[in-house]
Amino acid sequence: MMPTSDAIVLDYVKHTLENGLDVIVHEDHRCPIVAVNLWYHVGSKNEQPGRTGLAHLFEHLMFEGSAHHDSGYFRPLQQAGASLNGSTSCDRTNYWEVVPTGALDLALWLESDRMGYLLPALTVTKFENQREVVLNERRQQYENRPYGMALMVLMTSLFPQSHPYHWHTIGETADLRAATLEEAQTFFKTYYHPGNASLTVAGDVEIDIALARVRHYFDEISTGPQIPPVMVDKDYVVLQPPPSDGIRIVLEDRVEFPRLYLAWRTPCLFADGDAGMDVLAQLLAGGKTSRLYQALVQERRMATDVSAEQGSRELAGWFCIAATVAPGRGADEIEKVIREELTALVETGPSVAEMQRSLAQIEAQFVYSVQRVGGFNSRSDQLNAYNVYTGDPGFMVKDRARYREVTIDRVRNLATTQLTVGGRVALTVVPHGAGRLALAGSIPARVT
Repeated sequence: MMPTSDAIVLDYVKHTLENGLDVIVHEDHRCPIVAVNLWYHVGSKNEQPGRTGLAHLFEHLMFEGSAHHDSGYFRPLQQAGASLNGSTSCDRTNYWEVVPTGALDLALWLESDRMGYLLPALTVTKFENQREVVLNERRQQYENRPYGMALMVLMTSLFPQSHPYHWHTIGETADLRAATLEEAQTFFKTYYHPGNASLTVAGDVEIDIALARVRHYFDEISTGPQIPPVMVDKDYVVLQPPPSDGIRIVLEDRVEFPRLYLAWRTPCLFADGDAGMDVLAQLLAGGKTSRLYQALVQERRMATDVSAEQGSRELAGWFCIAATVAPGRGADEIEKVIREELTALVETGPSVAEMQRSLAQIEAQFVYSVQRVGGFNSRSDQLNAYNVYTGDPGFMVKDRARYREVTIDRVRNLATTQLTVGGRVALTVVPHGAGRLALAGSIPARVT
């Protein structure tokens, strides 16, 4: 049902330096810019309970200067006409710059200096300043933002305390305040080195020249220690069986309207069933013609919006349906309709037209990801992502093929086995003092 053309193919060359750094070069001379994109295979999953938030904290610290450029990284690059940014997830940390062709050396030098020589410039003052920046970001983006704590509550409910997805990437407030400079230095030495990194240079550059420049700046950096394994109990289910209708919790927040979240643990990134869950999310809430939008928003006017997403992560996935309750309606009404729609999907399966629409939407996302050479979700970013997670920068061809194998019967089976009532977490976020608006039987959520 998905187009069979493999026209979206990125030409690249991959080379691994002696110190372990993977280097990927992609030529594109249509515009005189070059993207430098660096992934470290470290995120919040590599932290320990009681010491969370270090990976995200380093996203900030890495912009504050290194031994041979002991000042901010934004100014010299922006003066050269560049754009730059970084991000942290539970599985990786990413830094990128998009520079005019003539500024490639500047970007590579700065990236190599903070990889190899950050710690000599990491002072107590910088550490404490950026810790306060992160704590303020947590307040702005999560604690003081409507529905901002919902994701944290869902993760703590879906995954037990010992699981590395139990805590949010930004970290717990108490953990950040308790962190020491020495702990941060140890964390950096363990994870931020060539043996745990993937560098993509993409754009207006020739392969041999790009590889030579990368060797010039990165060859001298030592490999670093072996990465410690992430310990995960494969049977990380709750020891006591959950109620037959799952876990029901309520969070009171500064919001105007209640919002219902239904979440499940699902297959991890690239595992069997992961692609099918993406298709299922599109079928349920991918646009105004989707089943839940039609049922909840268009026809019954019970919700003002509805969404569904498969959160594909390296160790485990999670699936979430969210709907904001319309004035005069209730979360229980919405939950009932969602269960009815899931039952109908299981009994009759999606139509051929629904499958075609969903697969076309997913195919469009692949197209959008290769429109730009640099930045988030760009060609350089995709090459690094596939290399870090699969070892193959060109895995996009196989990735797209996964969706062609998703059938109507496969979607029905996934809806039956993955989205069970007993296996879900149902969170209702309600205005302060309006706990009565939550799903019946909900208990107060634990917030950290």
